[in-house]
Amino acid sequence: MMQMEKEFEEQVISIKRVTKVVKGGRRFRFSALVAVGDKKGRVGLGLGKSHEVPEAIKKAIEKAKKSLVNVPITEDGTIPHQLEVKEGAGRVLIKPARPGTGIIAGNTARAILEVCGIKNIVTKSIGSNNIHNLSHTLVKALSLLRDKEDIMKMRGK
Repeated sequence: MMQMEKEFEEQVISIKRVTKVVKGGRRFRFSALVAVGDKKGRVGLGLGKSHEVPEAIKKAIEKAKKSLVNVPITEDGTIPHQLEVKEGAGRVLIKPARPGTGIIAGNTARAILEVCGIKNIVTKSIGSNNIHNLSHTLVKALSLLRDKEDIMKMRGK
């Protein structure tokens, strides 16, 4: 079990205090959004809620490990092709970049791309500023990427 912990790297994207108003007053809980990746092209996103912050983060990591997607990464440490994806209110544009460019992205997207293992990329969030929408849209966009070999296989060549 200990070897499994070292395999993935976690990045906490956001921690929020959420409130439920009840008859006797307010009930406070914490919501944590976490990205998990192995820096070799696998990334997952998880949302955990609990009365304590560490417990919420732990739950989010568990969920993120269950929702891993594979991302094709080229030798240059970038993505194979440009893609624009819309999911809900979030729209994300991701473009491959030359070596030495680095990760050009906002805080939310940067956290996900770093744990994924992508080193050179340009991203743009269009529309929604919501962290949850943006995160899920970016992970969907990364999961839709295909490398040359996959496309050749699909075409039967």
